[in-house]
Amino acid sequence: MSLIAQEISVMLGRKQVLAGVSFAAEAGRLTAIVGPNGSGKTTLMRALTGDLPCNGRVTLGGREIATMTPEILARRRGVLQQATALSFPFTVAEVVRIGIETRGERADALVSAALAAVDLAGFSGRLYQHLSGGEQQRVQLARVLAQVWQPLDDEGARWLMLDEPVSSLDIAHQLTVMRLAADYARRGGGVIAVMHDLNLTALLADHVVLLAAGEVLAQGSPAEVFTDTLLSRAYGCNLQVNTAPRDGVWILPQVAGLTAA
Repeated sequence: MSLIAQEISVMLGRKQVLAGVSFAAEAGRLTAIVGPNGSGKTTLMRALTGDLPCNGRVTLGGREIATMTPEILARRRGVLQQATALSFPFTVAEVVRIGIETRGERADALVSAALAAVDLAGFSGRLYQHLSGGEQQRVQLARVLAQVWQPLDDEGARWLMLDEPVSSLDIAHQLTVMRLAADYARRGGGVIAVMHDLNLTALLADHVVLLAAGEVLAQGSPAEVFTDTLLSRAYGCNLQVNTAPRDGVWILPQVAGLTAA
């Protein structure tokens, strides 16, 4: 099953934010969308999920998402937004249950499993508003994960669609979240993630879509996309891939990413 974007264009006011963006994300792969600030990454994610009207066509498993009901879409993909605000004093368990259809002991078990997956075991009864920003972000990821817990069902692959899933997290939890996403893809699900950290992207993504000024500058494997020329052009500064500094200290996740925490 594929998620295919064809000639996606978005105007916000008088500004063209996306111009003819096309790419395909395959189930069983982690597809990362990267690019500088203002390149259209979040706008593209909102168009892919159907949250933002656009010109062009987005299909999921051969069906246009514009023709799918919210109930059907909720069963096919879970969406983690860049930021989520809650105005009422929900417990962590209540937040995670929002996207779960089942009830009773089965729902309780699913909540516990999703929280454990994001390293929040034992947090069920705590108030969401009392958590740190990083903890809240992981609760929201647990909610999305619980919504589409099984990567495959009778209708095919299900999807995780994650907008900056590691933005507020320390490096250990960044690795936890990205390993979780990569494992979901390995088990047959589809994953699309908007990413800022190019090192984590290079480490764990299977396919990369590089945006610049609302257009696709390049797409392919991390090795194909992460070149000096393409990255320097996209980000507007001189970047060199795999070049160690002559002095100073650099902390990179390549070793930690190869083994379980």
